[in-house]
Amino acid sequence: MDFGVQVNVYRTTWQDIAASVLAMDSTDWDSVWFADHYIPPGATSEQEALPAFEGLAAISAVAGMTRKLRLGNLVLGNTYRNPAHVAKIAGTIDTLSDGRFTLALGAGWYQREHAAYGWDFPTMKERQDRFEEACQLVRRLIHDQGPVDHDGDFYTLERARLSPGSYQSPIPIMIGGTGEKRTLRTLARYGDIMNLDGWSGGGMELAHFKHKEAVLERHCEACGRDPAEIRKTLLIPCYLTDDKALIDRVVKALGPGTVAGSKQYIIDRIGEFAEAGVAEVMFGGLPSGDTALLQAFEQDIVAAFR
Repeated sequence: MDFGVQVNVYRTTWQDIAASVLAMDSTDWDSVWFADHYIPPGATSEQEALPAFEGLAAISAVAGMTRKLRLGNLVLGNTYRNPAHVAKIAGTIDTLSDGRFTLALGAGWYQREHAAYGWDFPTMKERQDRFEEACQLVRRLIHDQGPVDHDGDFYTLERARLSPGSYQSPIPIMIGGTGEKRTLRTLARYGDIMNLDGWSGGGMELAHFKHKEAVLERHCEACGRDPAEIRKTLLIPCYLTDDKALIDRVVKALGPGTVAGSKQYIIDRIGEFAEAGVAEVMFGGLPSGDTALLQAFEQDIVAAFR
């Protein structure tokens, strides 16, 4: 099993972000991920003045700072950018990082930042329609050898090339989200990696993962796709602590599946996911700049699976 961290890029400094990234690159971590919001989710009007680093610009900077970590965003909001432009940026980052970039996409959900920056916030149906079409054209740009034409309901390409393109192997496309009718169907059609988000999924229970995996398998069967082709990953809020008051607080806030407790408790929970076929876990909830906590996770949790 591989392990990564969603390093916090909100309400923090670049110095703290960089300290976490450099500590991870010099040790046994596999990947680093940044979120993608222009305003910290859930921010009050006063908190909106706090830093929220732009996801693609930040991960591009990290590509030049690191040598081994795989890089990506959990996940890029489709409504923020033209998807062909996103593919162009992905090709650039993948090339300058020697093939370490994963293009992770989601439909977009945070209405407040759309209002703040003057972006349209369509209905859920339209966002899903746009997302599916975006994933289709992004996959074509990544995989087609020549120029791509696309005349869709929302996006148009005329002999568009992805140059630079993928460094060696095609850039993997991760689809983030849990929607059973549309998001997981889009994953079955156009994605390479599944990612379920414990922040919005009750902390992350094994039964939750297995249910979503079963839905994905049905969509794969319907579109003639082998579900084994899709790598399974989880973003899990995780708290390594013996403080019962803290454990009770985060479980109450996030849900009964929250992974919070002792070293052995966390190893046991992660082990269940490993046995169920999860290929990678990304930990969330680790404050940026806390390199001692990163070291504790690496030595106490990650090392148990090496």
